Amino acid sequence: MMTPDPSPPANAVLSRRAAASAVHTALDPGDLFVYRGGVSDRAAHDHVTCAAIARRIADLKGFRFAGEFDPQAPIAGARYFVPTNTLIGREAARTLGIDNEDDLFGGVAPHAFVATKSISHRLVGDHAHAPEGWSTSFADAVRDVVLRGFTAFDIDDAQRAGVSLLAHGPVRIKRALGIGGSGQTVVRDRRALERALADVDVDEVAACGIALEQELADVVTYSVGQVRIDDLVATYCGVQRLTENNTGQRVYGGSALRVARGDFDALLSLPHTPEARRAIEQARLYDNAAFRCFDGLFASRRNYDVAHGVDPAGRQCSGVLEQSWRIGGASGAEVEALMAFRRDPSLSVVRASTTEIYGSAATVPPGATLYFQGNDDHAGPLTKYAITDADP
Repeated sequence: MMTPDPSPPANAVLSRRAAASAVHTALDPGDLFVYRGGVSDRAAHDHVTCAAIARRIADLKGFRFAGEFDPQAPIAGARYFVPTNTLIGREAARTLGIDNEDDLFGGVAPHAFVATKSISHRLVGDHAHAPEGWSTSFADAVRDVVLRGFTAFDIDDAQRAGVSLLAHGPVRIKRALGIGGSGQTVVRDRRALERALADVDVDEVAACGIALEQELADVVTYSVGQVRIDDLVATYCGVQRLTENNTGQRVYGGSALRVARGDFDALLSLPHTPEARRAIEQARLYDNAAFRCFDGLFASRRNYDVAHGVDPAGRQCSGVLEQSWRIGGASGAEVEALMAFRRDPSLSVVRASTTEIYGSAATVPPGATLYFQGNDDHAGPLTKYAITDADP
């Protein structure tokens, strides 16, 4: 969030963070906890991965890894959290001892819908249903950096939005709480729209919304984001890749990132393709608008999916699909990049990637950090790892 001039310069803030971290490490290393809260579609292998990444963050900070948080257990000294979901409400966060972005890897949002993809689009009309805390200012600010679409908090509004969008081509309907492409349906006519909306959870729509946006062809999805842990700041852009899961479906298979030490300006100072540069600029505008328009929002992990593809009229277009202010699919690479920057203070750019391989024949390359390898009850055999390389 923007602050007035009297606030200390960024390097002074980072110096204080580093000094505080050093004191904690010297006197009491503090405890790092995984915190499960909220509702999501996370699979068992995701929880194992979250815990493995949390262990690496504990190493990075010089904290003890204390496992899953037990609210009944007494805690003395410094604590740091890796929540599996974005936390909702500052007061709820404060009960854990989370006051700002220095206390967690993730984020705190003022309302449940703010933590979902529902914030990316405007409402279908002036009289459409909207929850407490809805920001028309944010919807207006990001209108030119998202795809054509609407958000609805009422099934009738969703129907109106879908009919309006169908005039321009196929429409993707997206559950607010879906993860990794789950809970999404593409419809091509009004009857399919009605069938799809008949199956949604009305209470979930009222609380968190549902997004409807234009469907693109030949899509490339960029991951753009920023992470902050103590005195380390890293900002990145990369491309997501798909793979086949154990049932032959095309699913998320990892992200290959180029990570710069520093903020968005540091990332933009590097050479990029025109498409990647546009994705970074769109994500930065979306990021700035979110933290300006939603009071009470703060995050140390910010990730934005930006789609680039072809619309039904054959035009190239791009836009931010959604945000993530919690540990996510690219977090293994994010943390490994921070580890590389910590080891080598002269390093300014690094390549970092995550890989997810389904099946039992996966090979983990030398030097990689293994986050999961096993047989998930639902996903089947799966291997997940991250690795860093020098930037050529």
